[in-house]
Amino acid sequence: MSTDTRAIEADALAHSAQLRALIHAQIDAAGGAIPFWKFMELALYAPGLGYYSAGATKFGAAGDFVTAPELGALFAECVAEAVAPVLREIGASAQFFEIGGGSGAFAGDALSHLAALDATPARYAILEPSADLRERQRTHLQQRLSAELFARVAWVDGPMPDDWQGVLFANEVVDALPTPRFAIGEGEVFEEYVTRDGDGFARTLHPADALLSAAVRHVERQRGAPLLEGYRSELLPQLPYWVQAVAGGLTRGAMLFVDYGYARREYYRDDREAGTLRAFHRHQVSGDVFALPGLQDLTASVDFTALAEAGTNAGFEFSGYCNQTSLLLGNRLEQRLAAHEADAPDEAARYALRQQAKRLTLPGDMGEAFQAIGFAKGVDFDHAFLIGDMSHRL
Repeated sequence: MSTDTRAIEADALAHSAQLRALIHAQIDAAGGAIPFWKFMELALYAPGLGYYSAGATKFGAAGDFVTAPELGALFAECVAEAVAPVLREIGASAQFFEIGGGSGAFAGDALSHLAALDATPARYAILEPSADLRERQRTHLQQRLSAELFARVAWVDGPMPDDWQGVLFANEVVDALPTPRFAIGEGEVFEEYVTRDGDGFARTLHPADALLSAAVRHVERQRGAPLLEGYRSELLPQLPYWVQAVAGGLTRGAMLFVDYGYARREYYRDDREAGTLRAFHRHQVSGDVFALPGLQDLTASVDFTALAEAGTNAGFEFSGYCNQTSLLLGNRLEQRLAAHEADAPDEAARYALRQQAKRLTLPGDMGEAFQAIGFAKGVDFDHAFLIGDMSHRL
């Protein structure tokens, strides 16, 4: 994607310039270079300036990308079908914890369908770091939900502070975690850093610390071969600590993560030598992650083998791993589509529903690019992965 700044509003460019100046100041303060993960953290989450902290529209046709919940209710309703047995098994004290609430579309559709399934959680907690998105979620949910259901919604500033039971759900969250980048040079592991380059940024390499180096060697052992000279990619050695932190005191229940990515052996293939890092701006994909800081999303695909390791190391049992198509079909997508079609006012509405289902499931769209992985503690969650389980690939 070539970025045409003439098509971007002057105030947006000024906003980006402010964030660029902040990152430059951080680079200067650090002695001339910061790790790439720190650049990504500032670009996405710097208070008031980062992509997810500022007020521009992110989701849907008017934003930079479309997530599954923005297409309509089918995705959220299928997830509700998957987790409802867990919530009913736990009983009246069960809570639902969504990380990164987006526009609020998922919460509205999921909570409504959970109520219809007699699996309403005692509380629906949303962890959303962006004050602007919190307000958008609040407005949407007040309009979408009954007063009784809306009263169960709460926004939290971090993981659940006390022991709790229920379901943790995260859709397209792990891909936005600030990730280190590594490179292989003369058989050694280096970490990618960011320096100033005039008014922009450039990459440089520093010797990797022990944690990142050990994680790269772990990948090589699983591959059965060293990574090639010049190979660059992303690796998140802090992922186990993040999963443990967000699960918090979850003493009984399930965790479900949906995101785009690969099992480890596919992620670190020889022909993926530049990694998976990319930017999204106005529905276009770019490899220039340094352009327009604060105005474009930065994302890297998820290593689902690493996520499986992180979940089990956090004390949970592995429940299953499949692509999004299998997750939705295995949790009553066809029945939910038929129910909505029966209620649709005309053929145009029924066509839109069928298009929604296609986007969610077709291999060339979200169906195979997105994967789902589940974990459980003290409950049965294997039922959510009865179709198309791909655990053998991990």
